[in-house]
Amino acid sequence: MSDGRVDIDKPLWDQSTFVGRWKYFAWVTDFRTCVVPDSELLNAKKLCEDYKHGKEPVGTTQEQIIYAKKLYESAFHPDTGELQNVFGRMSFQVPGGMAVTGAMLQFYKTNTAVIFWQWVNQSFNALVNYTNRNANSSMTNFQLMMAYANATAMAMFTAIQCKSFWAKRANPLMARYVPFAAVAAANCVNIPLMRQNEIINGIEISDENGKKLTKSKLAATKGISQVIISRIIMCAPGMLIVPIIMERLEKYHWMQRIKPLHAPIQVMIVGCFLTFMVPTACAIFPQKCSIESSTLERWELENYEQLKKNCENADIPTYLYFNKGL
Repeated sequence: MSDGRVDIDKPLWDQSTFVGRWKYFAWVTDFRTCVVPDSELLNAKKLCEDYKHGKEPVGTTQEQIIYAKKLYESAFHPDTGELQNVFGRMSFQVPGGMAVTGAMLQFYKTNTAVIFWQWVNQSFNALVNYTNRNANSSMTNFQLMMAYANATAMAMFTAIQCKSFWAKRANPLMARYVPFAAVAAANCVNIPLMRQNEIINGIEISDENGKKLTKSKLAATKGISQVIISRIIMCAPGMLIVPIIMERLEKYHWMQRIKPLHAPIQVMIVGCFLTFMVPTACAIFPQKCSIESSTLERWELENYEQLKKNCENADIPTYLYFNKGL
C-alpha cells in the first residue's frame, strides 16, 4: 500500500517468501467465494478497475476494496480478466477435490468403480487445468479433446494396473493407494497436454514492469513442471494418510455399524487436508515465475534475438518473468 491506498495490481503479502505466498493463496482460494453470484463478482471487478484509476464511489472503504480485490483475484483469470468457470477455479479445489478424492478413496475395490471415479476426476482436473492455464496460448477443440482423452486413459490404465499388481502382491492397505498412483500419473500427462501450445509455441515473458519482450518454450516447460509438482503435493497428504486413518477406523465395531457413512467421513477428512494443502501447494513456487535471459541466449537464440530487438538501446534484464499458471 502507498499513501493509504491498496495497490490493486500487487498481492497484499510479500510473494518472495513462502509464508507470504501461503497467506495470499489461503486468502484468494477461500472456497466461500464460490457461492458469490456473478453479478457481485462483476461489480467487484468494476470497483477494482475504478479504484485503480481513482474513480471509486465516494465513501468507499479500504475493507470494501480489499474484499473486491479478493473476489476479483479468486474468480477472474489473471491474463485475460475473464470470469472463470466456478468449477475450474482454484477456490473450488476444496469442495470439488474433497468430493471426488473422497469417492475415489472409498470406491476402489472393483474395476468398474475405479474406472468411473478416475473418469470423473480427470474430467474435473481437465477443467481446472484449462481454467488456470497461461491464457496467452490458445488451444483448438481437437487439442483439448485429445488432451482430455489421453489423460483419462492414462489414469484408468495406471489405476487398473496398480490395482491388479497390488491385489496379488500386497496387503489390503496398499490397494487403497491405487487412486493416488493413478492421479499422480495422470497429472504428468493431463497438465502438459492441456497446455501443449505453451510448450510448442512458447509463452510471453516480460521484464519486472510487465513489458512483454519475447517468448520462451523453456519458460513454459519450467512453469508447467512446477504446476505438476504442486498438484501432486496438493493431493498427496489426503490420498496417502486418509487410507491409513480409514484402515484403522474400520476395525472398530462402531464403524462397521455405520458403513453407509464411510464415504462422507472420508470426504470430510480429505476436505480438512485440502483446506491446508491447496494454499500450501500453490505457495511452493512463486506465481510470477522467472527465467534468466542468459538461458535464452544459450538455448533459444531466436527468442533471445527478439529480446535484444525489443530492448532496443536499454540493457537486457537479467531476469524475465511470466505467469506459470496454477
